[in-house]
Amino acid sequence: MKAQRRNSREKILAAAADVARESGPGSLSLDAVASRAGVSKGGLLYNFPTKAKLMQGLVEGYLREFGESLDAANSDEANGESPLAVYIRLSARDCEGTQPSASWIFSAIAEDPDFLDPIKLFKRQLFDRLKQDTPDLRSLLVCFLAIEGLRSMSLFDSDVLSDDERHLLTATLLEIANRPPVRPREA
Repeated sequence: MKAQRRNSREKILAAAADVARESGPGSLSLDAVASRAGVSKGGLLYNFPTKAKLMQGLVEGYLREFGESLDAANSDEANGESPLAVYIRLSARDCEGTQPSASWIFSAIAEDPDFLDPIKLFKRQLFDRLKQDTPDLRSLLVCFLAIEGLRSMSLFDSDVLSDDERHLLTATLLEIANRPPVRPREA
């Protein structure tokens, strides 16, 4: 029984991702998702009792996929990049192109104040992982916060950078990530 439930849950999430890509997450309707997934609205609500829980499932799926992409890129011995450089490159690629409005996030947070918890946990774990693999904490802080700023601008449709400026930022962050660590001065 659990395997069948997991399949419906995965079908629903895949359908929700398709509908969100086509019409934007803010325009996501439970009826459209149920129809696309081939399940009843009751079946959808059994798996995701609210639209906010469905959106949270989508976000968790995105975070899992990003983590898997990061793992795959880091396990590729031939690339020779640091884990921080891989994070920068994958994140910058995610921020390219037009993103749908993120206004749906505000309604999801209003409906469920814990909506951001998986995101916070993922980012904390990611930062800790990068911290273990990056010898220079200052470089990590600059790169991590710059990428998170780029993500926020992209997510909230407030990107003020041109494509050239975004590419320059990415190139600069990659230089920082691949630079040998700077040792702090001793007093």
